[in-house]
Amino acid sequence: MWKYEKRLQYPVNISCRNPGLAKLIVTQFGGADGELGAANRYLSQRFTMPYSEVKALLTDIGTEELAHSEIVATIVYQLTHGASIHEIKEDYAANFVEHTLGIYPQDASGNPFHALAFQSKGDPITDLTEDMAAEQKARTTYENLIALTDDEEVLAPLRFLRQREIIHYQRFAEALELVKCRLNEENFYEYNPSLTK
Repeated sequence: MWKYEKRLQYPVNISCRNPGLAKLIVTQFGGADGELGAANRYLSQRFTMPYSEVKALLTDIGTEELAHSEIVATIVYQLTHGASIHEIKEDYAANFVEHTLGIYPQDASGNPFHALAFQSKGDPITDLTEDMAAEQKARTTYENLIALTDDEEVLAPLRFLRQREIIHYQRFAEALELVKCRLNEENFYEYNPSLTK
């Protein structure tokens, strides 16, 4: 189904270590609004989506979210690679105790990734509304991360990822309108259109 290209969707070349920033950015890898949750959300929702073009959109964006998780993990890796024990003690000790410098899906508070972070209801209206909200939450998180650094080598990929959240939001909004146009406008909020009455 997928073709993996052995390169990042956006290049990451960070030259200055910053384990403290890595501890925050990892939330976009495994946090509630992170890329792994988004990929799993969309790739799960696609199965019950009744319209082929929306199913294709969920597959495309879900696949892209996997690529984004690779970018975020690369950022975290490059921010921690070669860190001294002093840098680790100062900014990364909790992660180090559990995972050394391994990339582990968790949020900035250290809570591990959990499937409860995403929804798949099998109702196209519900799922697409959830997807739009998810993209907005991810965009906000990227904006918060951008505000916390002035390192242009970190900012460039974060800005790229933020922009993709905006594009995904727009595509999901278009898909929601398509779904609503195909349903009876008098009842599309009254019942799950995936079920027959």
